[in-house]
This record gives sequence, C-alpha cells and structure tokens, in this order.
Amino acid sequence: MLKTWRKFISATAGGLLLFTVLSSVQAGPADAAAAAAVQGPEEDVFRIVALGDSITAGYEPGMTDPGVKPYGYAERLLEQGWYHGRSELSNYGILGLKTAGLLQYTGAIKDGTAVTAEAIQPGLPDPRIAQFAALTPQIRTELAAADLITITIGGNDVSSLFLNYKTLADGEFASQLAERLAEYSSNVTAVLGNIRAVNPLATIILADQYQPAPRIALGASYDKLMAAAAQFTIAADNIAATLNQAGAPVKVAHVAAKFAGVEGSLTHIIGAGAADFHPTQLGYERIAAVFSELQWGAYRTPAVTALTSEAAPMSIVVKGTELNTPNKPILKNGQNFLALKDILNAVGATGKWDNHTASATVIYGGRTVVITIGSKTIKVNGADVAIDTPAFLQKVGKEDKTYLPLAALATGLGFDVNYSGKLRTAFINP
Repeated sequence: MLKTWRKFISATAGGLLLFTVLSSVQAGPADAAAAAAVQGPEEDVFRIVALGDSITAGYEPGMTDPGVKPYGYAERLLEQGWYHGRSELSNYGILGLKTAGLLQYTGAIKDGTAVTAEAIQPGLPDPRIAQFAALTPQIRTELAAADLITITIGGNDVSSLFLNYKTLADGEFASQLAERLAEYSSNVTAVLGNIRAVNPLATIILADQYQPAPRIALGASYDKLMAAAAQFTIAADNIAATLNQAGAPVKVAHVAAKFAGVEGSLTHIIGAGAADFHPTQLGYERIAAVFSELQWGAYRTPAVTALTSEAAPMSIVVKGTELNTPNKPILKNGQNFLALKDILNAVGATGKWDNHTASATVIYGGRTVVITIGSKTIKVNGADVAIDTPAFLQKVGKEDKTYLPLAALATGLGFDVNYSGKLRTAFINP
C-alpha cells in the first residue's frame, strides 16, 4: 500500500500542491472566505488539534485541484464541534508520517523549538513539511490550549509488511508483525508522553488501524490480515489503558471495526485508478463518527442534506438546535434570510419594529443592531457596517414579514458564524 501510494505521489507530485492552500494551517471555519466570525478572547472556544499521518490530513487519491481543501475526519469533527459551541481546528496531519516521525515531531513541539523536515523523518513527501517543521513553537501554544487532541498514526509503519504478506512465511510474517507492534507501542507511548508534558488534561483520542483490503481481493489471506490489524487494536487499547486518568482521558477510536467487511466502499483499495488504502469520503465520515461519538456521544447531520438543491436555503443551526420555523428561510443572492420573529426566538434576543423608519432593532448581550429595509448598511452599536444584500419585506399569506440577513445580524450581535459547504449548514453560536 505504501509503495502504491508513493508511486502515485511520484507521478502526481504537482497535484499535491493542493495542500499548500492550507498555508495558514489553522482550519478555522470550513470556508473562511464565507464565514463572518466575530470572536473575542473572552469567548469559550473548544479547540481541537489533530496530529498524525495522511489520514489526519484527509488525503484522497486524485486530489489535484489546488483550490480544493481536503474534507477528512478532522474537518468533520470541527463541524461536530460547531453543534456544541464555538470550535476551532488546527490540523497537522503529515503525509507519509510514521510513529517514529511523530515521536520526533512531538518532541520538538514539547521543546518549542523549530526543526528541519529531515529531523522529523527523512524523505517525507508532504509539500508542507518545511512549514510544519518551522511552526513547532506555535503548535506548542495551540497544543497547550487544546481541549481535544486526535491522532491517527501507524499505517505507514505496517503497510509494507501487509503489502508483502504473500512473500512471507507465516512465521516470518508473525515475527515482523511483533517487531512493528513493539515499535508502535513504544513510539506511541512516548508520543503521548510528549503531549502530556505540554497539555496534562486534554482529552486524547488515538485511532486504531483498519485493514483496507476486502475479502474479495485477499481471498484466504483476509482473516490473516484482519487478525494482524486486531493486534494493533489491542496495542492501542493497552497504551490508552496505561495512560488514561480521571480528568485526563486517553481513549481509542475503534475505527477498524467500522471498516471490517465493508472495506471496498470505505477505501480506495479497489475501483478506478491505482489501489490506494486511504478512506473514501464515506470512510472519512465513518472515522469522524467514531471520534465524535467518543467525544460528544453522537454524530449529527442536518435535516437539509448536501444533496438538496443549491436554490434551497441552507440548514441553520443556532446554539446546537436546527431551526424549524413556520416561516421558511429564504435564500437570496447566496444569503440566508429569516423572519424577524424567528431570529429573535432563535438567538434569544429582544427586538422591535419601527414602521416610520422601516427598520428593525435587535438587542443582545449589550449589542444593538439596526437593520433598515432596502439599506446596504446596518448599524452595530451606532457604527455603519456594509452588507451585501439588504433586508426586505416578504408576503407570507396576508402578512408582510420582515426578512433579515441572518449572517450579518448574527455577526453584528457578536455571534460566531461558520458555514459548511459540504453540509450546506450555517452554524451560529454565542
């Protein structure tokens, strides 16, 4: 699998430039250009730091468009965080990283000193590796402030062994597997020690290793490789059990069990193009669900799915509750508008309508926003703020309803607004 992947990278190195669009490293909003986030330092933000290999990076074969950002398990986990409040993601998944490389990387992060790419792991194919290596002092600060730290690592340690299983006698395969399990356990234990030296209390979730090839491709060897993958799950469980403490949890995301028996649909190992062990979009969603269920007890999806027509309004989630009002949202010029009363109820604000000035005044948490019908500016605490599309009156039955631009109003009131284009959902949190 690793050889196949390296051949792909060698053939399409230019295509991996898509990862350079993540130059800020901070994932932040799913679409930073569309998000209008207002966030003060006093706000309570749930911070996620994702470490590990290309699974954390969200890699899929064929990702050649430099304008396309990966949408892996970590990005989905950020969306799940938005269901629960303000959330941020820092994703430091590195293509080709092994456990020894992660040990070196977290050691540098712990020390807060910049390192070279070669010092982390020689020959890493990730075009961002020099930047990641130089950012270790910043990453240390982010890691220290994290509430949740997620890790996927180990696949690159064993992929060559799994690829060559046909050439090895059972005894030799078992011997090499034991060696790699021992190295995995030693390195990952040390990695978690480095992390705990920086952040003693954050929840750490470590994923086990799924076996990517389906039975139809492996035949009689399927059970052998599944048994080998199960040993990695046991190793991960043992590591977590050793380090888990009350108030400083270390958990294992049992991803392997979710892939068992459905590998063909959850990975790119079969199908068009070269075989590749990375997850499909469905696979990444399964991984995200395992992490989310461990952290929050559920994996949520909006009632308005991504398959809904682009002409339909987005799903809108305010303080964790998906809006379902009798006055349906209206999509106009790419902006979502809600009826005044529905907005007041959703955000818990107070407001009034002035017929003389054709304006709505909304008050929340010491902020006052005045929105006038037809005006391309709104007033936030008396200051003019430009908006793209003005408020308007909409006939609903026999009544004229005042429809206000949701994002502009929420931002003016100091709410955090994030959009997920994949979910077609706006998340609004105080």
